[in-house]
Amino acid sequence: MYKKILALSLLALMSTGCVDYQNNENFENGNLKMPSSVVVCRAKQCAPAKAAMSSEYIYNSLSHLLTNNNRSKALVCESDGGSRVCTEAFVSLPVKVGITPAHMYIDSVKITDVTLVKGAPQMSLVLNYNVSINGQTPECTSSKTLLYVKSSDNIIMEDSGYNCKMTSIGTTSVKTLFAIDYIDLDYGYIGGYYSIGLSGPASGGGTGYMLIRLAKDAYPLSPALTAKGVNKPRGGANGSSILNTGPSESTGGVKMYPIKR
Repeated sequence: MYKKILALSLLALMSTGCVDYQNNENFENGNLKMPSSVVVCRAKQCAPAKAAMSSEYIYNSLSHLLTNNNRSKALVCESDGGSRVCTEAFVSLPVKVGITPAHMYIDSVKITDVTLVKGAPQMSLVLNYNVSINGQTPECTSSKTLLYVKSSDNIIMEDSGYNCKMTSIGTTSVKTLFAIDYIDLDYGYIGGYYSIGLSGPASGGGTGYMLIRLAKDAYPLSPALTAKGVNKPRGGANGSSILNTGPSESTGGVKMYPIKR
């Protein structure tokens, strides 16, 4: 009887200490879960993209959103994939530094460059993740990231791996894969399933649902087309205007002055 209880206890302990990849909601057939559809929100309304939006529209909207936030910091949080509400103010991963268990945290990322790839629905991004591990902030290189819109329901962001100095005996490579399933153009949110893995003196990783909160939305203010005092006519020597005082066409607040040849 005691042997049976002990065996059941060990089985329960083993099942709670290991990741069940077959039943993990973030995995499908051993791979990261791919969204069945991408939800895009615009004009305060949300709908599946494949129902009414082309991949070109999504690509153009994403490029506009990311360009607006170039050289800005975006917040990162662990979220629930259904409600898309942050459950933690960061993303955490169980790792090992040598043989010591630890946790790696990412709470923000700075977009330092956005470049459109000519002839393909792709964007080259340079990202700088704010990484900490057990309260320490290691020095990390920039992440060269590729975002591509293969179709209206297949949007992937992945990097070639960036390095972090987490130990004194070498660098650790961190590689990220992000399958986007949510784009909010009104409030600047991008959500999706992530997989982050480490290799080197520090190893480990994890998966989950991540929400990125950008500083700006996809609708910037109209640029100022006139400088201060541009529309004021310049007076001549006797105070009279040297500009043509005849009727002018409406040009949205910008006056077209004649150019003397």
